[in-house]
Amino acid sequence: MPVCFWLSSVVGVVMKKIVLGWLWALSTTLAWAQAPVPMLWKVSDADNSIYLLGSFHMLKPSDYPLAPSVGAALADVQQVYFEVAPREMADPALPARMMQAATRTDDKTLQQAVSPATWRALQRYAAKNQMDVASLQGLKPWFVAMLLALTESQKLGLNPALGLDQHLMERAAQTGKPTQGLETAEAQIAMLDSLDGTLQDAYLQDTLREIGDFKALFEALHTAWRQGDASALERAALAEMRDQYPVLYQRVNVDRNKVWLPQLEALLKDKVRDNVLVVVGALHLVGSDGVVHLLAGKGYRVERLP
Repeated sequence: MPVCFWLSSVVGVVMKKIVLGWLWALSTTLAWAQAPVPMLWKVSDADNSIYLLGSFHMLKPSDYPLAPSVGAALADVQQVYFEVAPREMADPALPARMMQAATRTDDKTLQQAVSPATWRALQRYAAKNQMDVASLQGLKPWFVAMLLALTESQKLGLNPALGLDQHLMERAAQTGKPTQGLETAEAQIAMLDSLDGTLQDAYLQDTLREIGDFKALFEALHTAWRQGDASALERAALAEMRDQYPVLYQRVNVDRNKVWLPQLEALLKDKVRDNVLVVVGALHLVGSDGVVHLLAGKGYRVERLP
């Protein structure tokens, strides 16, 4: 399952800015009769509460408006946390920093850095999609994989600019709520760039393999998110990555959840700060390694909100 499902919208939005000239989006005819069921939890200790809201980082216009409980949670808090702070997301230098990390500096071409099977699969994809494969030669496999995933998601009408985190960043700004980040954009980029060559090759090859089923994969995740079905999300994405790519799963999901945990506990223990809304990718909240389970295991009161 592509890594972009886990990463904050910094990757999707920044990459969209970089490749906007040749990405395209198709309109969708799918309409929903009701608002998405929110993946929203309230975690409390004796003094404070934090709301945890699971985001889907690429959405459609038909995913709005949101359920009333999301607006109620936003109204009840004095501060909103995201994976990456909005001020970093808006930094005009961010696309250049990502491209710097994604550009090869080892005097190898992409073809030389990946297996022959991966390169042949990429050539087939490029030919089918009128893509100049030579333009990818100076890039690292992780970035090419993200590029292809974003391209395919936009074909389905999914848009990172419409992601729930982006929407709530705008709402927080409109209502004057201060915002913070649990991690930095640099940390996200560095995490991807730190993957070794073998893992990057496997990631790109798996992305190319799944492209034929991208519509079904994205729609399964999107539908599960809309229905607020945590178990379905875990089955559709977490289980596969945990079993097939344990190192990648550890880096992208488990390690980051553990880094966030003490920050969330500090928010709960802060006697001065009032309630806080925390908006992160939904897959960080579900499953045995998810933030909700980890906080419940530490004795905090956890309740799912409708």
